Amino acid sequence: MSNDTPIQYGKVTATYFWDDGSGINGDTGAPAGGEPMQKGLFSSPSWPLGTEGYVVYEGKKAEFFIGDRGPGVPSNDCNVLLDMDGMTFAELTGESWNDTNYTVSGGNGHLYDVEYFITKWGDGNGTEGAPHPFQQPDNKCESAVEPIPEEVLNEKSDEEKKAEEEKKEQEQAEKAEEEKKEKEKAEEQAAAADGSDDSGDSGVTAETAANDLSGVQLTGAGDGMVGGAGLLALAIIPAILIALFFAWNRRPAGAHAGAEDEGRGLTALSSGRHSLGSLFDRLRGRE
Repeated sequence: MSNDTPIQYGKVTATYFWDDGSGINGDTGAPAGGEPMQKGLFSSPSWPLGTEGYVVYEGKKAEFFIGDRGPGVPSNDCNVLLDMDGMTFAELTGESWNDTNYTVSGGNGHLYDVEYFITKWGDGNGTEGAPHPFQQPDNKCESAVEPIPEEVLNEKSDEEKKAEEEKKEQEQAEKAEEEKKEKEKAEEQAAAADGSDDSGDSGVTAETAANDLSGVQLTGAGDGMVGGAGLLALAIIPAILIALFFAWNRRPAGAHAGAEDEGRGLTALSSGRHSLGSLFDRLRGRE
């Protein structure tokens, strides 16, 4: 109620009362509006019953609704134009409420320059707008109405603040969800790209490895064969050469071998050596 945008604002002098039909302390009977006496029930000499609003006094704030008529004579000459329930009066003044004799501690019965804010006109008997003294409808107290402060008009209600906060939270949640989806999408795309690269690399690597392995195996086998044959040749060739050497230089049988034969033998030996070298060169050429 008090957080609705005000439709009328002003300053008045206020007193307090508590009429519950008990007759205590000048009680004049139950409230005229039909609601039982309670905290927040105010009395006005002219505003419609059921009117809602709030008051501010020395920084303290209290909600009210108009549920009774009054004050009577004190409202004359636009003097006291608002009657508060005793509990609210005590709360605004920092005093205590005595629910036995219906009085407020401190002895102060009047509050001056109480700011009132009408947020909703009631549908009961009474007159909207500037208040007037009790049973004096033609005596409008125009001075009791002032322009509504700008800061109050611009102040948002709790409902508006709550709605804005909920909207903000919803927008943040939607933004977070969108960012989450974008992140997941990016991760999926990155994973797909990595999978394609890995698959391609692994395929090429596997194929290359297979080819390399075949090449190595074949080369190893070839090298083994060539190496083995070479070693065998190196082992056999000297034996062949020695055998050829002796066969080549063997002297013919005879009893008279002279110096000439000896010379021939030396020559043959020399010739045989040359032949051995030639033979070796031939064998090397065949390799």
